[in-house]
Amino acid sequence: MPAVTKPATQKGDFFVDYEEKIFEDVKAEPGEKALVTFHTVAFEGSIGFVNLLQATRLQRKGFETSILLYGPGVTLGVQRGFPKIGDEAFPGHLNFNNQISKFIAEGGKVYACRFALQALYGHGEPSLIEGIRPISPLDVLDLVLLHRRDKAFILDTWTL
Repeated sequence: MPAVTKPATQKGDFFVDYEEKIFEDVKAEPGEKALVTFHTVAFEGSIGFVNLLQATRLQRKGFETSILLYGPGVTLGVQRGFPKIGDEAFPGHLNFNNQISKFIAEGGKVYACRFALQALYGHGEPSLIEGIRPISPLDVLDLVLLHRRDKAFILDTWTL
């Protein structure tokens, strides 16, 4: 077997160049909007949390940013905790709750489809994280169309 000639990596070492940024740091023009939609199940993959981070970043870049939770996406907006609401059962258990609350506190708007909330997942409006606005299933498409009409940046995410 050939000998390893490179030193072993140590805690704190970098594997990639985190300093190089190739593209311009785009900021919103006055009045620009963004909409991030979620049709994904909480904890069934990383995309829900990644897009919460993207929505927060869009908000911080100056976009008037909204999140739409519909279909299984409403599961991201449900209060969690064990054994009590707000108790973190394991590290990262409340990532969704904490990130949504931070997004709302920074001025973002979050909407959740009432149909998916009740008919599909058996939750009522009191189950939602404070600050999430429940909407009619008939408003889901109109919210997207309003953002399209306003020439907003729209990031759609679907998982099955």
